[in-house]
Amino acid sequence: MAHDLSDYRKSYEKEELLESNCPENPIELFRNWFLTADESEMIDEANAMNISTIGLDGFPKNRIVLLKKYTWEGFIFYTNYTSEKGKAILQNNHVCLSFFWSGLERQIIIKGKAEKVAANLSDGYFESRPDGSKLGAWASNQSEVITSRNELDNNLNTFEEHFKGKEIPRPEHWGGFIVKPVSIEFWQGRPNRMHDRIRYTLQKDFSWKLERLAP
Repeated sequence: MAHDLSDYRKSYEKEELLESNCPENPIELFRNWFLTADESEMIDEANAMNISTIGLDGFPKNRIVLLKKYTWEGFIFYTNYTSEKGKAILQNNHVCLSFFWSGLERQIIIKGKAEKVAANLSDGYFESRPDGSKLGAWASNQSEVITSRNELDNNLNTFEEHFKGKEIPRPEHWGGFIVKPVSIEFWQGRPNRMHDRIRYTLQKDFSWKLERLAP
């Protein structure tokens, strides 16, 4: 069944992005944009981001994960290292992150290299999670085929009994990745599809080269 969407159009007119307003370091601009998104009533989860990886089958795959921390060094999220996503990153650590805040007519696209964070950082974050989320990390063999929902629920019940009255430790197969950026592009919607696109590219001396891209 065909459904023609060619008449779907929106005019982007809220903001502009000019070189004169761009700091030397893109993390500073990311912070400013993120805080605006986080404070906006139009954005539900400002830290929801798409991560694209190259799978073991050679195909790219996108999925939404939650950004848990950002520093001058990079962007941190947590996952199961033995999941499809984790295995893909461990084989090819070139990834792409993207944020789309439609209410602000803004996108950010981050190309970078992912690596595991230190174990103590993963431990610290895991300890901050609710017990239910901790148990879920034990109960779910993420990305593996399962027979039914009952199998998943039974696994959870098993670990609830196993850790009843005990501290729930972090599984070794679960932890954080930090994506260290090599380029960050900021996209601001403008009228007539003449959008502002500013790209920062990391240089050999660790400075950032700023360029404007055609929309």
